[in-house]
Formats: sequence, structure tokens, C-alpha cells
Amino acid sequence: VQLVESGGGSVQPGGSLRISCAASDLTFSSYAMGWFRQAAGKEREIVAAINWSGSSTYYADSVKGRFTISRDGAKNTVALQMNSLKPEDTAVYFCAAKPTRLFTIATIEYDYWGQGTQVTVSS
Repeated sequence: VQLVESGGGSVQPGGSLRISCAASDLTFSSYAMGWFRQAAGKEREIVAAINWSGSSTYYADSVKGRFTISRDGAKNTVALQMNSLKPEDTAVYFCAAKPTRLFTIATIEYDYWGQGTQVTVSS
């Protein structure tokens, strides 16, 4: 299983970014997917998760109403649309895959991880 993130970068507070994760060497529809982030000096935390079909999602309270997770089964991709970004959203964002149809929010339960993409929110 390979996960490759893209789309990170720098943005001013209040701006938007869309990051994507391309998955390969897996049956994508059999995997729940998650986005996690890790800020400097902090532990990795869940941002959002989505089940195998996209019919169920989870958002951390800190991003609810600002971020949207989605998946495209035809392209084997999962995306995170981030709006109204704040400086505290600055972190390395990781895509993760769990070989079950239902997601969880525990970092330890995801088996496969991408290399991460940096998101920096600063004026």
C-alpha cells in the first residue's frame, strides 16, 4: 500500500487549501481513510476520517465546519478541503489507511501512512 500526499503549502489566515492523497496497491473500497496532523512538539492527532463509501465522516472539534473530507473511488484519492485556516492549523498533514470499511479515530489503528505534507498558516 502506498499513500502519497500533495497540495500542501503556505497560506494566510482565513485562506483555503486543498490537500490530496493518492492511494495505490490496495482495494480502495475496502479501506477507511483518515487525515491526521502533527504540529511541532505535539502528538499526532486525528483531523478527519471517512468510511469506505464516503457515507460517514468524522471531524475533530477544532476543524468542524471548516474542513471537508471526501474520497473518489474512481481515482483512489482522498482529499481534505480546508477553509478559514488559522495559524493553529499549521502542521504536517498525513493521510492514513485502515483495512476495514468503518473508520476509527485512533492513530494506532491505521496501518498505512503517507509521508506527510506541510501546511503553514501565517501572515
